[in-house]
Amino acid sequence: MRSVPPARRGDRAFRLLAAGSAGTVLLLMAGLFVALGAGAWPAVRRFGVGFVVSNTWNPVTERFGALSSIYGTLVSTLLALLIAVPLSVIIALFLVELAHPTVARVVGGAIELLAAVPSIIFGMWGLFVFAPYMADHVQPALSKTLGFLPLFTGPPLGIGMLSAGVILALMILPFVTAVMRDVFRMVPAVVKEAAYGMGSTTWEVTRGVTVRYGAAGMIGAVFLGLGRAVGETMAVTFVIGNDHAVSASLFAAGNSIASTLANEFTEAAEPLYRSCLVYLGLVLLVLTVAIQAAAQLWLRRILRRMGRSG
Repeated sequence: MRSVPPARRGDRAFRLLAAGSAGTVLLLMAGLFVALGAGAWPAVRRFGVGFVVSNTWNPVTERFGALSSIYGTLVSTLLALLIAVPLSVIIALFLVELAHPTVARVVGGAIELLAAVPSIIFGMWGLFVFAPYMADHVQPALSKTLGFLPLFTGPPLGIGMLSAGVILALMILPFVTAVMRDVFRMVPAVVKEAAYGMGSTTWEVTRGVTVRYGAAGMIGAVFLGLGRAVGETMAVTFVIGNDHAVSASLFAAGNSIASTLANEFTEAAEPLYRSCLVYLGLVLLVLTVAIQAAAQLWLRRILRRMGRSG
């Protein structure tokens, strides 16, 4: 019987190890869904799908709904992305295309250090420093100039959706910037040199070569920041106001799924109350998976379109 060469045995072992690791990820995801589903089953049986569209949250009367938490999660995340993504693109392009290597190295190191700051530090800074500044300066100015819009009405309390969105933006900014910087660094120098040789300006090379070449990586960086923002807990809990309400105003207090779990899980003595909180966790997991799946489909569509246009 012919023996298997050592190199072939190594390939087989590596293949089995890689397949086992990938299977472990699937098992972990399945375990999360099963555990949360089992804990949320009493609430699912009591409220059904109506739990997702109900805005009532009253532990005393045992009436619960997730709409305000879902709304706060989506609004604060959207605000964070609207602020952080353009800034990240600009910073990453500056570090790669314009900055002196020494400046790029120092600023890049500072960005990586900022990414290591614990979220609770952002939350404490937001509550004690940023929220008072918002109440005294930013929100009154926005109310005075844009008060005709429903987004900027109401008393300037400092805490609320707008403050939570800005704090989240500061938190995801270093992650998105670092990934985009690394993506732009991978653009082949010969491609940019060819563009310069044809008479292109720095802006034309940046727009037509660097950004176009790194488009897929940029989208991946945005989704990385999105995943961080959707499930953020402590920083949001400090500044969002933790009110189970849906309001069009960004000045109003609200809540997110993660902040609700952080605030109320230790107080949930009743089985139905605790089950509803687990149901909220299940909704957050499903929401995160759905966003990531939609993001992957969108990314594939963009890549196919770019391939056809190229």
